[in-house]
Amino acid sequence: MTTKISIIGAGSAVFSLSIIRDLCLTPNLKGSTVCFMDINQERLDAAYNLCARFAAEVDATLHLEKTTDRLEALQGSDFVINTALVGGHEGLRAGWDIARKHGYRFGGSLHVMHDEPFWNNFYQLQLFDSVIQDILAICPDAWYVQSANPVMGGITHLARKYPQAKIVGLCHGYGEIYEIAKVLGLEDREQLSFEIPGVNHFVWLTKAYYKGENFYHVLDKWIETESEQYWATMDRHGSLRPKQIDLYQRFGVLPIGDTGSVGGGSWGWWYHTDEQTQQRWQEDPEDWWHWYFQATEGGVAEMKRISADTSTRVTDHYPPEHSHESIITLIESLACDIPRVLIVDVQNAGEYVPGIPRDFAVEVPALVSKRGIDAIQTHALPPGPLNYALRDCVAPWNLELAAYDTHRKQALLELIFMDPWTKSEQQAQALLEEILALPEHTAMREYYR
Repeated sequence: MTTKISIIGAGSAVFSLSIIRDLCLTPNLKGSTVCFMDINQERLDAAYNLCARFAAEVDATLHLEKTTDRLEALQGSDFVINTALVGGHEGLRAGWDIARKHGYRFGGSLHVMHDEPFWNNFYQLQLFDSVIQDILAICPDAWYVQSANPVMGGITHLARKYPQAKIVGLCHGYGEIYEIAKVLGLEDREQLSFEIPGVNHFVWLTKAYYKGENFYHVLDKWIETESEQYWATMDRHGSLRPKQIDLYQRFGVLPIGDTGSVGGGSWGWWYHTDEQTQQRWQEDPEDWWHWYFQATEGGVAEMKRISADTSTRVTDHYPPEHSHESIITLIESLACDIPRVLIVDVQNAGEYVPGIPRDFAVEVPALVSKRGIDAIQTHALPPGPLNYALRDCVAPWNLELAAYDTHRKQALLELIFMDPWTKSEQQAQALLEEILALPEHTAMREYYR
């Protein structure tokens, strides 16, 4: 098999190692070439060295390359994986500090106090555009696999603008269903079947069965007999939190992944109106994000340490086990014609999620094989989740993409107006002006006039 996989933003060592680990454990992709590309030479070298040692330790036949030149990386590529975050977490947190000062909280819109705020999205959209343009010029038959956020807005934008490109988004948020099943005592993931449609970071469990039994019957019994004891001892990462169960009891379907998480977008706002309300629902997004950034920084430091210490075996720290990410599984299905149903983000051209606009990205199951990615029609979301998706996801993203396409600063202001924590025009204007005034946002300030 002579497949070339290029990883844009490969300096994210944790992600790159997951990809290499899964590749090493996929015999059908033996002999593949993997090109690591990142503009940060130090991070690139650390990721490359770590992955090369891992592949050697498990005796995998892979050809590894590295470069800081994206055009070089794309030469001959069959698959291009974009994991890059322009500006990193520092830019994210700088904007959050300003937003807090102006009265914004977690639980509001996905475009302010969230990990996809408009000041990050601008640079990500520019990156996505430039990568797709390069792919179409250098390797037009390659599949573009977007795992970098924002997946929802990115896939929506790219599918509209470049219909000739082969584009798919992937997110692992749906995998929370397996953690939920464990809490309920349903341990064999192979016996679990489900449908989790929606838009990225806003998906709902519409159908689920375990060994043929309705999953929701098991959940209802757990709520009645075990939930209170579980909530009394769960940690900040626990699934089946009080907020998730409240949303389930409101709408009849369970929120999955970031939809109802304590971190992520912390949707919806009514659980986060003040500290007392958050405590009642056992929600503390500030604490969750503090933990997340510490864990991420610690993971990067550990990767660098192991990469620099050639006396230790990489596999002693990162065992050769599948990561349960779906990137390599998707590539294997497309390259080797192994049909599978996988969860993907694609344009809703066939109304795979009824009620979401056809030109908007949705997260749905799809049959993936050599013939391509064929999305599967899903059951309709209940009226509550569907209309919240239209209000809180589709409408703001359409407005932000309109701002991006037209360079209109006023459209960005209108986007901030949509946040539930916005109480006045002066508040929204002050937030926008202070964000744009940051030295690192000169390009965005000049773009939106």
